[in-house]
Amino acid sequence: MPGCAGYPAAVAVGEDGERLAASLAGVIDTVTFADLTTDEVTARLIDTVVGWATARGWRVYRRASSVLPLPPPMSAQQSLLDVACARPDGPPVVVEVDHGTRRRTWEKLLAEADAGRIPLWVRWGAGRFTAPPAPILMVTCEVSSRTDPTGRGRVHSRSPRADMPPPTHSAARVETVAAVELPLPPPRA
Repeated sequence: MPGCAGYPAAVAVGEDGERLAASLAGVIDTVTFADLTTDEVTARLIDTVVGWATARGWRVYRRASSVLPLPPPMSAQQSLLDVACARPDGPPVVVEVDHGTRRRTWEKLLAEADAGRIPLWVRWGAGRFTAPPAPILMVTCEVSSRTDPTGRGRVHSRSPRADMPPPTHSAARVETVAAVELPLPPPRA
């Protein structure tokens, strides 16, 4: 596998990729929304990826050119990536966001990995996720879907993660309270 100028081949950046995928998964886990269309969910997740990368101080490019050309008859043009990130401290990171398993996405991300970039795939949907081939790292975002009664087609929602621990409450100790007889007397005027 050839590497990107100055960077090792994709197999040598696996640990860095795993760390980045886990970091992005932590951010994706916080995303919530209700009744968004497929395009709106994809846009929301792309915005989340851009925010994650920007917060790390990286240069971020939306709809960046891929190393993979488009299929014929447009093979003179390059495919586009949802997000590409230039990092000062490591190889570039590329991210695709999809609600389905598309062979073309895998081909694009594998070509990017061959060029020495860390390929991350944000896959969202109902939870039937097919694992991509190595070295592509998948970050999942499970959503629920339903038919929109207003006629917009399918809409998708995502609630906060149910397995999150409850928030920490006040550590102040509650003192014993005297019982009050009910009903309470009317307030004095």
